[in-house]
Amino acid sequence: MYTTYNYSPNFELKKRKPDQIKFIIFHYTGMKRESEAIERLTSIKSRVSCHYLIKNNGEIVVMVPDLYEAWHAGVSSWKNFKSLNKNSIGIEISNPGHDFNYKIFSKRQIQSIKKLSRFLIKKYKIDQKNILGHSDIAPYRKNDPGEKFPWKYLAKFRIGNWHSLSAKTLVKNRRKKINSTDKEFFFGYLSKIGYSIKNSTKLKKDEFSIFLISAFQRRFRQELINGKIDQECLLISENLAKKLN
Repeated sequence: MYTTYNYSPNFELKKRKPDQIKFIIFHYTGMKRESEAIERLTSIKSRVSCHYLIKNNGEIVVMVPDLYEAWHAGVSSWKNFKSLNKNSIGIEISNPGHDFNYKIFSKRQIQSIKKLSRFLIKKYKIDQKNILGHSDIAPYRKNDPGEKFPWKYLAKFRIGNWHSLSAKTLVKNRRKKINSTDKEFFFGYLSKIGYSIKNSTKLKKDEFSIFLISAFQRRFRQELINGKIDQECLLISENLAKKLN
């Protein structure tokens, strides 16, 4: 791995133990230019950081040592874990994001994501199901790394999970309506997967549900992000819930 160092001042001073590291969280930088993202991640005024930044050319930049808590996750939850900064490695990938002409991740970036992830998984014994996106752990606030992130490809290398349903089955059930009982099952499956389905925000129930469904779709049904539950979403969520529990 081609690695450089550009340390951020934004991290917790107390060192953590290696066995506290349970998660890898992927983000995109969400800024027009890569240089702006680096400036923000290294500015003491921004109060944000990450452990690693993967640049457009695939270069990996170390910003906070693994055993220090970087400030990347914010208000977040997954299963029984809250405020995931203390239990995770944060990886930012240079990409302008949805606000600035969101683009596919480069081949060099994807190769670096794969190499770095496999290194961290082995070093800290991170479970495959604990490799997540920012929108998974904060669905009502974030939508990164987004629907162009190659989750399906990475899952082949045990970097995150993916369902086992065929493309034919998925397309056949896309946009098919479901009843209210199935909707309850869907949210139950999301909870089993790890999503926090409890609305602890100021959003109305329907608004929160749309954010939550969209986060699930960006991760596991990337062809259509509409915030609506259909038969395809139900099948994927059921498949994953059974696979992960």
